[in-house]
Amino acid sequence: MQNPANIGNIWRETEGVWFEGNRRIHFHKEEFLDDGDYFEDEDASEKAEVYAGDGAEGGGICLAGTWWDREALSIAENVTESFDGDLGMYAFRTLVNATIQVRVEKPSTKSGSPAMSDIEAFSKAYQARLDEAELAKTLPENVTLEVSSPGVERVIRIPQDLDRFKERPMYVKYITEVAATGDFSENDGVFRLVSFDLETNSCTWGLADVRINREKAGKGRPMNKKQREWRLTTPFDSIRLVRIYSEF
Repeated sequence: MQNPANIGNIWRETEGVWFEGNRRIHFHKEEFLDDGDYFEDEDASEKAEVYAGDGAEGGGICLAGTWWDREALSIAENVTESFDGDLGMYAFRTLVNATIQVRVEKPSTKSGSPAMSDIEAFSKAYQARLDEAELAKTLPENVTLEVSSPGVERVIRIPQDLDRFKERPMYVKYITEVAATGDFSENDGVFRLVSFDLETNSCTWGLADVRINREKAGKGRPMNKKQREWRLTTPFDSIRLVRIYSEF
């Protein structure tokens, strides 16, 4: 990654913060693997529960309701389009303390995770447009920009991400109806995607061959025949959360 200090800015490696004038641009510190995945810092602050559309790890857009956040979103969308499909905007969130948080993805990679150079390129392009908007008084002064990737255990958007990540084990949270009472019960598990049907709007799952499932067959043993043949069909609207499952 090019050190931003080489272009007249200040990069604090230990903090992961780039100071451009009086403005702070945060790059979330990540250790990338060969396929584009990464491990986040173990010292990261405890996060709130993730849900689809939360504007953070769950993706989607979450606006704080400020006078400027829709302008910031519009600019971010225009910047994303300027990359001609090479980068996408996985999540966008504004906070009342004049902070913009963006998570960008790279559709061409297996994991969907961009390289740090991609994050830097997006940040610089977006920052230039934010500076223009600040001068035009359509944004407040000294907005803090935070840019990162979706994360190792990114949320899977249903149904659009299913085919893309079908080879990966997934953590699935879903609800089922209890026939005797008509009540609903929340369940979860680590599954592999067997198939999905856009006509019936449903997924069929099997158990993923991961340690947490193998241990149910006995320590040190592979999954048994019953586990390998187990299937579950869930309508799309019964799924509460699907995310990539990592054993690391």
